[in-house]
Parts: sequence; structure tokens; C-alpha cells
Amino acid sequence: MAKLRTGLIAALDIGTTKVCCLIAHAHGDGAIRIVGIGHHASRGLRGGAVIDMDAAQNTILTAISAAEELAGDRIRDVIINVSGGNLASQTYSAEIPVSGREINDSDLRQVLALGKAVEQPADRNLIHCIPIGYKIDATRGIREPRGMYANMLGVDMHIVSARTAALRNVATCVERCHLDIEAVVAAPYASGLACLVEDEIDLGVTIIDMGGGTTTIAVFYDGEVVHIDSIPVGGKHVTSDIARGLTTPLVHAERMKTLYGSTLPSPSDERELIDVPLIGEEQANHPNHVPRSLLNGIIRPRMEETFELVRSRLELANMDRFGGRRLVLTGGASQLQGVRELAALILEKQVRMGRPMRISGLPEATSGPAFSTGTGLLRYAVEKHSDSREHAESMPPGGPFDRIGQWLRENF
Repeated sequence: MAKLRTGLIAALDIGTTKVCCLIAHAHGDGAIRIVGIGHHASRGLRGGAVIDMDAAQNTILTAISAAEELAGDRIRDVIINVSGGNLASQTYSAEIPVSGREINDSDLRQVLALGKAVEQPADRNLIHCIPIGYKIDATRGIREPRGMYANMLGVDMHIVSARTAALRNVATCVERCHLDIEAVVAAPYASGLACLVEDEIDLGVTIIDMGGGTTTIAVFYDGEVVHIDSIPVGGKHVTSDIARGLTTPLVHAERMKTLYGSTLPSPSDERELIDVPLIGEEQANHPNHVPRSLLNGIIRPRMEETFELVRSRLELANMDRFGGRRLVLTGGASQLQGVRELAALILEKQVRMGRPMRISGLPEATSGPAFSTGTGLLRYAVEKHSDSREHAESMPPGGPFDRIGQWLRENF
């Protein structure tokens, strides 16, 4: 079993709607206790990607400073998420000869290094190389091959990549804040680690992280993540649709979506009137009342489109059989009224809402679905990244297991 990490860890969830920094203490038994939290409305980010370097840097710095002040400690490196950059998955199989002897750590490192060395297109960079199943000779489904005897050792690996330019821009913003990047984690992978229970991960589950600028998908099966994808549609697109459809400022569109919005029609929608301030008009002089049904008639098509896209992506990747009947919704945009019922209708699965679990010290206001990715980054640092850190220490400099942060610094 992998040794769990201990000590101070920091996670930075960089999203289209908000940037959130979490600082926590990890204990030897795997427990995580939040000691500092800071979050700020995003500026300079759209669709999970940087569009204004200075604005994004200032937002990140504000969130980090608030978290450091609460924690009473300074941080030097962070684990960050990536939700934009066209996340993509592929499965790769590799095999090495063992010649009938006992399989050891060196053999595992050697076969996993083949996955790390898989050539990516020039405009893409590897984020994760996750072993999802080992094979010893003709026997598949081996979870832990160490100590077994075999002639051939094989592994199936889940390789996740993102656009290099998107990663580089985010990395530059973080490093301008005088921080090193310890690891980059795909947002839905982190959300899954925060929200899913062990049985779901083993039996098969799909998690949909509905953010402001992107909707990201991860499928877990047999104890590991087997598929990751992203769709460039999120909660901000719903807000924009409302603003355009009702000719109201974005700030009022967001407020109406939160207070009155729903994806489910109600008999009272036609009778219930809501006040919609018009762009450029003084609200007091020109009241503008519209039925709630008009608002919901704008919201529902966009949400239907989002879930239809998710369904077609899963079908295209042949992931329906792995994801099973279980679906977990998380992310800020999943909190809209009626989203759970609409997802169940379109995706034909049993749906539950996902929120961070097994984390202590998280205030009530920041324990909802919108904070799943941030807490998942902490869990990744404790449970998953400790393994890759050990591998990194045992590889020569410049080897395939170097930390992603180091790769970014060396290449850019």
C-alpha cells in the first residue's frame, strides 16, 4: 500500500467563476484538516482558460493571500486543477519481459515509464498516466503485481492530456505569484476523489462537474478513473442566455438564475412575475415584469443541450458500460433547481448530488458542490501524488516521472 503523505499541503482550484485556495494539514492516517481557505470571483478567465494574464494573476494572489492569512503560514508550492484545454483520454498498453522471476518496484517503474514516454501531439501535454489494470502472462485484472512471478508483465494505462498552451498560461500566472506547481490534476478526477464513495468507484460511476465555463466528465470503474472529457459549456453560458433573452445586465441575470431559475416547469410559472431590470434603463422609472416561465424557458434548453452533449461524448467513447447506472453531479452549476431530475431524464441514470466528504475544518459556506474540485486536489495530494513523488525520487533527473511543475519550469 502506498505511503500516505503528511504535513502542509495547498490546493488551488482555478475556475471560470471563482479561484479558491485551500491550505490543509494531512495526518498519517489519511485525515485532512483545512486550516486556511480563500476564494475570490474570477477575473481574466473564461472556459477554464486564461484570457487576461494580469487579471488572472491578481485573482489568484488575492485567494492565496486570504488562505495564508487564515492558516498563519506561507506556502511555497501548490497542486492546481485544469478544466479547460480540451481534456482528452486514451488507453495505452505496455509489456516488458520479467523472465520468470519475482516482480519488484523496478519492473513497475520500467513498465509505467513506457506510458509516460508515449508521444503526444506537439500542441498537447501529458497530465496523468494512471495504471488501470496489470497483466501477468495471460492473467488480466491484477491489482498489485509486486511479489508475483511471471514471464511477462503488462499494464493498461489511462493517459490524460490537455493543450500545452492552456497549461502554460495557467502555470505562468501561478509562478508569477512566486509559487511552484507541484502537480496538475484534471478537474473531474479531483472532484471524483472528493465526492465518490469506494463502492461507486469499484462498481462504476460517472461524475459530471458542472463549472462556470466548462462541464467536465470522469468515469470511474474497478477502483480507478478510466475516462476523462470536457465540454466548453457551463453555468456562465446559462447566465449569458438569460441576459441576452431578457436584455438585462449579466449581474441581474445571474441573480435571477440563482433565485428563480429552474429546469422543471411548474403550474405557477405563468402567474409568478419577476422584475427584470433592462440594460441602460433606470429600474425605478421603468419596471419590467415578466412571467417566471419566460426565464425557465431560456434555462432549460441550454441545460438539456449540456446533458445531451455529455451523453453523446460518453457513447462516442463507449463508456456507458463502465459508468453503469450511477451518476453524481457536482460543481457550482449543478445547484440550479431541477438539474438532478433533468440529468436523470436525459442520461437515464440514478443521480445523486456530490459534495466534499471526509474533510474536516471546512466551513458550512464552502462545503457545497462548488468546492468539490479544491478538496479533491487535497485528497489527490495525500493519496495519489505521494506515490508519484516516491517514483520521482528514484528516477534520474529529467526522467519520465519528474513533477509536472518542474517540467513546466524547464520547458518555459
